[in-house]
Amino acid sequence: MPYSSQPTQIEVVGGNVNNLKNISVNVPLHQFVAISGLSGSGKSSLAMGILYSEGARRYLDSLATYTRRRISQVGRADVKEVRHIPSALALRQRPTVPGARSTVGTMTEIFNVLRLIYSRLGSPKCPNGHQVPPTIKIAEAMDKQDETMGVITCPTCGVKFHAFSAEDFAFNSDGACQNCQGLGITKQIDPDTLIGDETKTIRNGAVAAWRTPGRNFMPIVAQAAGVRIDVPYNQLTDKEREMVLHGKQKHFAIDIPSKNGRVFHMNNALYENAYNAIEDSMRTTKSEIALKRLNRFYRFFTCPVCHGTRLNPDRLNQLVAGKNIAEASQMPLSDLPAFVNKIKAWLPDNMQDLARNLTNELLNQVQPLLDLGLDYLTMDRAGASLSTGELQRIQLGRTLRTQTTGVLYVLDEPSVGLHPDNVSGLIKIFHQLIDQGNSLVVVDHETAIIDAADWIIEIGPGSGVNGGTIIDQGTPKQIYHSRHSLIRPFLTGEGELMTRTPVKEDGFAKGSVKLTIAHRFNLNNVAVAFPVNRLIAVTGFSGAGKTTLVLDGLLAAFKAKFQHRSLPSYISQFDPAKLKHVVSVDATPVGKNARSTVATYTNIMDHLRKLYADLPQAKQAGYTSSYFSYNNKQGACPTCGGTGEISLDIQYLPDMVETCPTCHGRRFNQNILKVKWHGMTIADVLDKDVDHAIELFPADSSVGQTLQVLKQMGLGYLHLGEATPSLSGGEAQRLKLTSHMKRRQTDTLFIFDEPTVGLHPLDVRVLLKVFSQLIDQGATVLMITHDLDLMANADYMIDMGPRGGEQGGQIVAKGRPKEVAEQSRSLTARYLRAHFERYEK
Repeated sequence: MPYSSQPTQIEVVGGNVNNLKNISVNVPLHQFVAISGLSGSGKSSLAMGILYSEGARRYLDSLATYTRRRISQVGRADVKEVRHIPSALALRQRPTVPGARSTVGTMTEIFNVLRLIYSRLGSPKCPNGHQVPPTIKIAEAMDKQDETMGVITCPTCGVKFHAFSAEDFAFNSDGACQNCQGLGITKQIDPDTLIGDETKTIRNGAVAAWRTPGRNFMPIVAQAAGVRIDVPYNQLTDKEREMVLHGKQKHFAIDIPSKNGRVFHMNNALYENAYNAIEDSMRTTKSEIALKRLNRFYRFFTCPVCHGTRLNPDRLNQLVAGKNIAEASQMPLSDLPAFVNKIKAWLPDNMQDLARNLTNELLNQVQPLLDLGLDYLTMDRAGASLSTGELQRIQLGRTLRTQTTGVLYVLDEPSVGLHPDNVSGLIKIFHQLIDQGNSLVVVDHETAIIDAADWIIEIGPGSGVNGGTIIDQGTPKQIYHSRHSLIRPFLTGEGELMTRTPVKEDGFAKGSVKLTIAHRFNLNNVAVAFPVNRLIAVTGFSGAGKTTLVLDGLLAAFKAKFQHRSLPSYISQFDPAKLKHVVSVDATPVGKNARSTVATYTNIMDHLRKLYADLPQAKQAGYTSSYFSYNNKQGACPTCGGTGEISLDIQYLPDMVETCPTCHGRRFNQNILKVKWHGMTIADVLDKDVDHAIELFPADSSVGQTLQVLKQMGLGYLHLGEATPSLSGGEAQRLKLTSHMKRRQTDTLFIFDEPTVGLHPLDVRVLLKVFSQLIDQGATVLMITHDLDLMANADYMIDMGPRGGEQGGQIVAKGRPKEVAEQSRSLTARYLRAHFERYEK
């Protein structure tokens, strides 16, 4: 078939995923397509729910049944027809946070190639201490399939020994340091954490270690052992404290009074001191959540055996171009091309072909990461310490190096965590993907990305039930002149930039929080003051140290103070001013499963259950408030158990999720649904959106106040029974704030990490109003952000840089946004200045 007659667009007919209203749209192939719209309008429903879902499903359908069973499959999308869809790959908005064993090297797979290089091209050391020069014989020995595999002879002393294989350099396998099992860190209990508040009595919870599961009776055992438990801990004798911390395990007969007045007798209650309680819990627990809770009782140290390299120290005897594998892993990625040249120059002529083969593979894997601005990362950097933007670019880099053609890439918010300067590099990568013969669909709100697209599709006009239709589409130039477009004013600069008035008075008039970080990652002796009762933006290049300063520094310092613990060792100074509370708000999903809804997450469900239980009909039937919960057996539909849907395992096809045939998605059993308030069942009320539910409750009632707050925050379109894990990042953040919006916040610091995730510029205006409301209530609001609109509206900015990694970690500019925009050292300033100029022209 000649190329000219091949399809030029994906045709979507009758899409009804989530809130999409039977949409039909043509998506150009072999072009960069941006999808825009308000938070909750249906962008991801089209991109992920239809385009990716159908592209991935049809590709999987082409595989053998046996293979399909081993891949988590995608169900059929609720769409009449999708024509000309290529195989699809997706990059999610929030990459999974890597585990403790992940490093940049393992996540990018560069370390796998490096292990091969050290195994095949390295210079090993014989048992007698002679460094054996690199030779092709070592590589040949590694390829043998018998007992002589890897066996080489030392040319100096003639001893035969095993050289290290690639597996021997893996810290997740044979090469792991025996002391730390390849983690690079060891932990030991921090005595400062075992006792919570020394002014409390033991009965009232002074011993934090005994507030772990299964040890709530330990104070009674301590009393039997002769410790006074009704005296403040700091007034106990040395002997009593010694018993609490180090007392021997011993059995005691005790009586435990219960809440209902009964006494529970134990003949053989085992006494566990505070140290033993934590060690025993750590040994027996399997739950990730429990491990996380227990980890707060530990301090983490660099392993004294491997010094943080994670590797068995004898592996460091094998060298390549004078470096061991740990030293090579500590090099920034930008230094690897030069290291490759040294390797080639160091090797004999008969190893050059092998060296070329292995080093080219290394460079092929490194290049996309360099293109994406990750040159400052090192292979040994822990994956868990990376920001969201860095994780996304690593994910994108792995995808890029495959150099596929004919694939549909669907990216959800790729600009999350990216500095405006990184966004320019990202757009270049997008065009490379198109040049390779692929198609690209990007859901994003970053105007630079939308403006760089070949085609724009806008979904709206509103959110939830008010969205789900195509309101506009065309090239950026066509959108500039469209009367329907919501994004147009922000592309042309005709929109309103300033939606709040930054303070005119001295920014520090109400005091300041002071923090000095002595040494943490790339921050060295960084001292900073944060003004109180202001909107503060912490900005800077990706990897400059914003997360380290705010989350590892400021947030950790406040937590240590509130829990009466000593400050983390890397913080040398901390003055909290008058602040007594800290609230950290990120965009991670709310709730773990579909049982968490808007009503259960707020206080609405509790009040609804009480309201229905107080009705005469309910009292007559003996229904208490617990009957009006779909999470309890008394109230839940017996077929679906209160989830409103059932999952069918149909062998080698994807599991089918169906609306429950008994309750028809209403979650409750039939008896509960007979109880009505104003002619409505509790399921009818949960089916209403916030805007309509407001009419049912008095404005001064607890439910009425919560509904008003949700509406003010731009969440009026959410249904009360809507599952919270399905909410977008921006919706999740605002929902988390609802409980804080109704009271004074004079002594509270709110910390937001990338608060504009998933937010259209119009949603950003709503968010700024929420921030202003918090500040009017006396709060201090700090945001880590790359969003130029938020920066412009801030009262005070702290910009970090000048770039990332070792080239970052400094405060390069601070002050009011207009002042920062004029600073020459700041890369952010260049983009902020241009942003101000665009709206002022």
